[in-house]
Amino acid sequence: MSLPRDELAQRLRLYVVTDATLARGRSDLEIVEAAISGGATAIQLRHKTAEDRARYEEAVALARYCRKRDVLFFVDDRVDIALASGADGVHLGQSDLPLPAARQIAESRLLIGISAETPQQARQAADGAADYIGAGTVFPTLTKSDAGTPIGIRGLAAITQAVDLPVVAIGGIQIQNIAQVVSTGVCGVAVVSAVVAAEKPEAAARALRDALDRALGNQFPSDR
Repeated sequence: MSLPRDELAQRLRLYVVTDATLARGRSDLEIVEAAISGGATAIQLRHKTAEDRARYEEAVALARYCRKRDVLFFVDDRVDIALASGADGVHLGQSDLPLPAARQIAESRLLIGISAETPQQARQAADGAADYIGAGTVFPTLTKSDAGTPIGIRGLAAITQAVDLPVVAIGGIQIQNIAQVVSTGVCGVAVVSAVVAAEKPEAAARALRDALDRALGNQFPSDR
């Protein structure tokens, strides 16, 4: 799958990452339905402890639903499951399958996002034909056990300035800091607990989306 860079940037505006451990007993599909109704423009399935069959079946269901809602759907880590489930893309960390290998397997069938904590990592991803960068962890967060030292606003700005790719900020992002995050030049933000752990995920997503639209300019109106 390929998209013009400007369109991809718009469709990464509010990127919600699932986490079953934070969902208060609600299924990933319930969270995703609520998040999209609230204005999420991209969804990532992150389920690191699930067995392959369960992760695949969940990915198929989420890919089907996201397609109906015209929302991008990504699978975390697993190129094979992303391809088999009909996902739009895969998101890879620095310790996952190397980008050249992932691109060789996926060819043009998947969008590929790469996590980066430094401008050097971001440039390497850009040189390897990544489609977007997930930059962070920006602020302290408890939702990812292997998150490194927060890069802060200065580190985030250094990454956005280093590459000519859409950059999505992740890590500890809340309504209160969205304007500061957006000032660095990112195209959007990725959130986990801010939506998944919320008592009312749809309302939480809507509040985040409204804050993003104000900060970025309402260039990509939703049909909420």
